[in-house]
This record gives sequence, C-alpha cells and structure tokens, in this order.
Amino acid sequence: MARILTYNVHRCVGTDRRLDVGRVAEVIGALAPDIVALQELDVGRARTGGVDQAHEIARRLDMSFHFHAALKVEEERYGDAILTRLPERKVRTGPLPGYRPAPRLEPRGALWVEVEIEGRPVQILNTHLGLVPREQQLQAEALAGPEWLAHPDCTGPVILLGDFNATAASVVHRTLTRRLKPARPCRRSDRRPPPSPRACLSCASTICSSATRLRSRRCSRPICPSRGRRRITCPW
Repeated sequence: MARILTYNVHRCVGTDRRLDVGRVAEVIGALAPDIVALQELDVGRARTGGVDQAHEIARRLDMSFHFHAALKVEEERYGDAILTRLPERKVRTGPLPGYRPAPRLEPRGALWVEVEIEGRPVQILNTHLGLVPREQQLQAEALAGPEWLAHPDCTGPVILLGDFNATAASVVHRTLTRRLKPARPCRRSDRRPPPSPRACLSCASTICSSATRLRSRRCSRPICPSRGRRRITCPW
C-alpha cells in the first residue's frame, strides 16, 4: 500500500511570512508518504536564499526526486517536483501552452514519472495550472492530449496530481475527467474552517485512471503555518 501526497508549498514561505524549508519537510514527513508531488518550488533563487528547495526537501525525507522548471531566469528556477522512495524513472517533462493575449502570465509545465508500486508500474503526473480560465483550458487540453495522458505509454494505473486552480464544476475538470476519474471528494469536516469559496479546490487535484484503486483519500488539516495547505494522502 502506497501513500501519495500533493502539496503546493508556495516556495516554502508560510502564512506567518517565514521562509522555512525544514518546516515544510517536517509537515510532509509527518504524513509518511511514499510519493510526493510538490508545486511552487524555488531552486537557486535570490528571494529564497539561493536554496535548491527540491533537493533539500528530498534530502531531508531521504527520497529521490525529479524537478521541472516551468520558469527560468538566468540561473534561477521555479517549478514542480515529484519525490519518492520507491523505484522510479523520469518519463517526460515539458511546458504547457500559455495564453497568447496575455504573454506575461507565469509559464506552466508538467512532470511525468513512472513509479514502481508493489512490482507494478504506475504513471504519476504533476502539474500546476494557470489562473486565467482560457489559459487553464488550453493547458488541460494539452494534458489530455497525445504528449501526456493520451500518450501510448501512459497506460495502466495513472494518477494526475497538482494544483489545478479550478473547481470540480470547471471546464478544466471536465476536460481531464474525460480520460481519468476524480478521486473521492473531501468531506466538509476535513477542511474546517474554509478560507475561501475554493476551500476544497485541492480535493479536485487528484485524478486517476480506472485502473487505479484508491483505498482512502483525505485532505489533511494544517500542521504548521505553511501556506501550502493542500495536503492529500491517498493510500494505494
């Protein structure tokens, strides 16, 4: 049985405005996941002290990792990662389409890693979609297309994780669930108090193929004042 977690760490800066990579690693470690999908990591950026956050969190958790930089500015990088202590191999990383009428929007990307769980290959994808509805739609269509979810190698158990910035009623969700099925929604008791109308947004951020069986799923309550409160554990 594997436990999977997705977490937007917001460059490891908490709601108390304190930058603390170690604290984020402790939050993740307390949930004892086997696979972790992280969004909004800084690598070598001056604003967060030049730390390679993906490497440092993986080191503290004794996990291997793959990082994809959606944004690159000289030596500074910003993006998403997949960490695991299970056998794995990187399949693909790449950008997702932007919205041409708004060229200054933050670039987005995706990361695909194959992880062996109990002797069976499982396709794990991690992404962080944009904020503009049309931009999100283009990115969801790309994910559902032949380079990602419709790729011939993306078969068997498939789990798409990330911060979709979209609710279950959105076009994004409908586009992705044409190929995959949503994991069980959170119970209201799992997300008290709701910080916004999108309080359970993260509960739409785990979507699986029909070959994937989730034994249970929950939105974990905040353990520390970290901005990345979207923590989900999915025992395999």
